[in-house]
Amino acid sequence: MRHLVLTDIHANLEALDSCLADAAVRGYDDVVVLGDVVGYGADPNAVVERVRALQPMAIVRGNHDKVSCGLEAADGFNSVARAAAHWTLGALTPDNRQWVAALPKGPITVDADVEICHGSPIDEDEYIFGQSEARIALLTTKRNVCLFGHTHYPAVFESLNGTMEAARVAGAVAPELVLRTGIKYLINPGSVGQPRDGDPRAAYAIVDVLAARVEMVRLPYAVAIAQDKIRKAGLPDPLADRLAAGR
Repeated sequence: MRHLVLTDIHANLEALDSCLADAAVRGYDDVVVLGDVVGYGADPNAVVERVRALQPMAIVRGNHDKVSCGLEAADGFNSVARAAAHWTLGALTPDNRQWVAALPKGPITVDADVEICHGSPIDEDEYIFGQSEARIALLTTKRNVCLFGHTHYPAVFESLNGTMEAARVAGAVAPELVLRTGIKYLINPGSVGQPRDGDPRAAYAIVDVLAARVEMVRLPYAVAIAQDKIRKAGLPDPLADRLAAGR
């Protein structure tokens, strides 16, 4: 079973379409989405409709999904994120807003090997950047592979019996990971629509359960078009500028 893993799309249609086209060539059996379908980008409706058409076998909400559909206030957001969430709330069609609002809270079990969450399996809004947070999260996971997003940084954390075996983040993450028996994994594929690891290319993953391997994919997309849409929508300029820098 090959799971296509998408997270932190953030209403970036150009990045999403590039990932889907590339994944179609590689081949996959189903789709799992780790949250933050909307927020920041200029195409919330088109992206929601793309994701809905994929009929994900598992999907969880992200913090921007919650705020952008009115479920939560933007109290913890900075001014740029708050402005984007407010704009998205007004831009979403009623049907798409209702769909986003109905997204479930993680973690969710996908199959006998995989579970998914947005921030962490402990708290959907928690950020996992380092080994200390990862170790605690891995102690709570119910499956050998837990997929997460939220940080916009590719990362792989490995644990054996509660002890960290390895930790690789951002540039240290290899294009292919072999899943070893007896090891628990916490894996972030990186952001589809707003990478923050200094690499502006879109990120996604394919988890092949039967082959016991994970493909961590980076690929270019039409950044300039996504930037132009953001500016024309009247969204804050930093949201367009950061796409070219991957920050």
